[in-house]
Amino acid sequence: MEDAYARSVSEVLAAFRVDPASGLSDSQVAENGKFYGRNVLPQEESTPFWKLILKQFDDLLVKILIAAAIISFLLALIDGETGLTAFVEPSVILLILAANAAVGVITETNAEKALEELQAYQAEVTTVLRNGCFSILPATELIPGDIVEVGVGCKIPADLRIIELLSNYLRVDQAILTGESCSVEKELERTLVTNAVYQDKTNILFSGTIVVAGRARAIVIGVGTNTAMGNIRDAMLKTNDEATPLKKKLDEFGTFLAKVIAGICILVWIVNIGHFRDPSHGGILRGAIHYFKIAVALAVAAIPEGLPAVVTTCLALGTKRMARLNAIVRSLPSVETLGCTTVICSDKTGTLTTNMMSVSKICVVRSVHHGPMAADFTVSGTTYAPDGFIFDTSGVQLEFPAQFPCLLHIAMCSALCNDSILQYNPDKKSYVKIGESTEVALRVLVEKVGLPGFDSMPAALNMLTKHERSSYCNNYWDHQFKKISLLEFSHDRKMMSVLCSRKQQDIMFSKGAPESIMSRCTHILCNDDGSSVPLTNDTRAELEGRFQSFASKDSLRCLAFALKRMPLDQQTLSPNDEANMTYIGMV
Repeated sequence: MEDAYARSVSEVLAAFRVDPASGLSDSQVAENGKFYGRNVLPQEESTPFWKLILKQFDDLLVKILIAAAIISFLLALIDGETGLTAFVEPSVILLILAANAAVGVITETNAEKALEELQAYQAEVTTVLRNGCFSILPATELIPGDIVEVGVGCKIPADLRIIELLSNYLRVDQAILTGESCSVEKELERTLVTNAVYQDKTNILFSGTIVVAGRARAIVIGVGTNTAMGNIRDAMLKTNDEATPLKKKLDEFGTFLAKVIAGICILVWIVNIGHFRDPSHGGILRGAIHYFKIAVALAVAAIPEGLPAVVTTCLALGTKRMARLNAIVRSLPSVETLGCTTVICSDKTGTLTTNMMSVSKICVVRSVHHGPMAADFTVSGTTYAPDGFIFDTSGVQLEFPAQFPCLLHIAMCSALCNDSILQYNPDKKSYVKIGESTEVALRVLVEKVGLPGFDSMPAALNMLTKHERSSYCNNYWDHQFKKISLLEFSHDRKMMSVLCSRKQQDIMFSKGAPESIMSRCTHILCNDDGSSVPLTNDTRAELEGRFQSFASKDSLRCLAFALKRMPLDQQTLSPNDEANMTYIGMV
């Protein structure tokens, strides 16, 4: 392992032309204009508040309104108006402009806060090889060339290249970068693709993504701003100064309006030059001021004071709706871009859906002695919250689902043959997953089935806090059984198994693709009485038909469960043990 470590470090240092003794953790090394320093995303230098305010008045129509308000106020004072009368018209104009500026400042401030939230995708700690042994260190101390170990639930601390797989396979959820609805499998081999995108780089682990299955060791190849997450930050900082079509139209209208108003004002004033000497004005100077006031009044009347406010309000409402959906709006006019969109192209379901899996149906065998042989149960609830019920074929809610043998054993298998974690996040006020979405859906099913032997079970579970409720039933089965050995999922077997011990009994629980599980089963568990009977060809054919109906007609992803009584004191599992099993059911 030390040889592999030395080779990997030398490869990376050679690629970056970095001296190993240069002390990267304390200083920065430059190469081709890029700096490799602390593994953090530097915070954007926030725009001063006064600059944000001034920016909102950088518009021709707004400038014309300000000028009109000032001139209107000065002329009112010259004319001898006192009290509130002199402030009415200027105040109305300035209030509209103030409201316009406030909306713009709030929007840009929220956009800057959204940029800061990218820090949440950075890992806090990581397992890294230092001084010949693995230690848990702050992720900010990573430098190119470090060897990092990652496993299920780990947030990738930097951009890494895999050098060793410690399990049969490694899967990563990188939806934050690519929008893929499913986790992707990573491998050691480098992909030879020209102009490779994130999806093509199957041997690279990207900063901010999460490992959902497997373990591996990888070498750091990018930190801080030189990571995939850093690229997102840089893209968000690059605001395009090109005016949108709406902004161009408003600017053109403002320029045209300014010219027309100026021309009319001058024309009105010039036309009335002959009336400057009218005795009623009290002199030529007063006459000139009188007709100048008329021209300015005409200019103020011609300016659409409400136009900036109406446009800003419409864009602000669009921004508010997008903010509720966690969309980052950098500036108000950008809302227009979405409003002008006619076609959205998308190739991944996770982009347009919640990217959550949930168990919707359960199929078990009631009895092989009388029909109907198979029984379907429907499960309500489509999120990771353990709030939902199980209904029988006639639509009646099951008060105690755990009293049914097949449902009970499906819950056991779902809890034990599972590497995921379900937690409640008080900050987001929602249940969140760690691991594969499919396995988390099984965790939620365990909570909906509940536990056997307690008449007050539904009410008792509702008394728990949300944090306790998230995994109460799963934790119960983890404490009831002691896990002895795990046989990981593989593509050739399409299943995984776990050997557990409880009360002097060793049991192997298995879950996987229905065709793989059924081909290895010789018996079947009956839901009516809990008996185990031989799996006949007729029963197998009916179950395969149910599977095909769920998969093709209902477009459901199906998993089957099985168990097997094992000899006492067996410490390991092999693929040969996955035979002569008892079929439990299918979800």
